[in-house]
Amino acid sequence: MRPSPVPAAAGVYGWHFEQAPHQDLDAGRLLYVGIAPRYMANRTSTQNLRKRVRYHYRGNAAGSTLRLTLGCLLGLELRRVGSGKRMTFGKAGEATLSQWMAENAQVCWIEHSKPWSLESQLISQLDLPLNLDQNDHNPFHGRLKDMRAEARHLARDLPISA
Repeated sequence: MRPSPVPAAAGVYGWHFEQAPHQDLDAGRLLYVGIAPRYMANRTSTQNLRKRVRYHYRGNAAGSTLRLTLGCLLGLELRRVGSGKRMTFGKAGEATLSQWMAENAQVCWIEHSKPWSLESQLISQLDLPLNLDQNDHNPFHGRLKDMRAEARHLARDLPISA
């Protein structure tokens, strides 16, 4: 495995896509931002930019809201896995999504010691159609929320995938 250019530091990351994941979105522009680590009332997560970006590229929809969103927009079938509580696109779907991201996704980042202090500001001031949290003012928010809910609903009616 080659070394990652993404630092193992706290910060904000943003995603651009050479090919838009949905016909109503523009290619080549910033569509999503995330932070690492997340600040929670009782602790701060142990994530950093490198871990989080790597998980978005190689993880699964159960652990990445970006992967869940992209897979739904690309029409991949969400499935219950394991005990049935987690939902992913299954091995084949996650591999398809990883390949699509390898071909289309570009990520940028900026180190910041308290990235949670920037998140609300970025979401409120930028047009980020793939962010759901704190972003109900975005025109794409309702459609994306409905698409994800429908994918979950359909997954609940399917047998648990191995």
